[in-house]
Amino acid sequence: MDKTAPASATASLSIPRQRTSKVIAETVKTGIVKSNLIAMFAGMALALYANQLNPLIMIPEIVLATIGSAFVIGAAGTFNNLYDRDIDRVMERTKNRPTVTGVMSLRNGLIFGSALAILGLISLFIASPLAGLFGFLGLFLYVIPYTMWTKRRTIYNTEIGSLSGAVPPLIGWAAISSDMMSPGVLGLFIVMLLWQMPHFYAIAIRKHDEYKAASVPMLPVVKGLRRTYLQTNFYLVLLIAASFLFLPLSLGIVLVALLLSGAWLVLSIVGYHKMDEQKWARVMFIYSLNHMSILFATIILYCIVATVF
Repeated sequence: MDKTAPASATASLSIPRQRTSKVIAETVKTGIVKSNLIAMFAGMALALYANQLNPLIMIPEIVLATIGSAFVIGAAGTFNNLYDRDIDRVMERTKNRPTVTGVMSLRNGLIFGSALAILGLISLFIASPLAGLFGFLGLFLYVIPYTMWTKRRTIYNTEIGSLSGAVPPLIGWAAISSDMMSPGVLGLFIVMLLWQMPHFYAIAIRKHDEYKAASVPMLPVVKGLRRTYLQTNFYLVLLIAASFLFLPLSLGIVLVALLLSGAWLVLSIVGYHKMDEQKWARVMFIYSLNHMSILFATIILYCIVATVF
């Protein structure tokens, strides 16, 4: 496919001042950066709790991990936008991205993304060499196996992409603790991994026609709604089972995770039979955001309060 930027895009080394913040925000995908930072904070909070460490004595690691994670995630979003310019041009929701319109040129984007990646990885490595390693792993998995390899080739692109999406909790944990065998960090990783399939399947149903026009083989596009529904429920059952991974740390967290995941499965089954596919997908998408926000907020608050008091 032709990934050459349009002629209007070629020159612009300068971005109009009044638009700079918006251009940068859309290039790095700030929504994704923020949601992944919440996951990173959950990993960090759980590590502080599991190791009974006062957050006040870990401020340098917390600050470095936050900055480093934000930069690395932003770099991954930038590289993804640059590589996907051709298919983003076809899709309604992405056709006005700066990397498509040329406001962020290929050259500037590569420089910007590379600078974010380097600065982010340095920050993570200073926080903890293990955090730096996970930061590099997450960036690599998102850009190479997902963006450049599987996204356009297989219906399992979501599963491959979920590997990088589940790395932020590992970064947060590794910035505080080197014990990667704790059930807490395993629970966070697996929950984050499984959550992404129902979440992104819902997006793919809502944007079915756009993905089809762009020839992106999302599950609903290739296999249809019924297969997507069954596969969604399969991952939701696994998500319910994964709740018990938090049992060695807190029964309260287990109960919250069980309640949220169980309600999601009920919503999926009932909604599929009672709603049209677009409404069902929209409800599933909204619930997925609430699920992760409530679960991770609960983990963060519980761990901080238990650690400090």
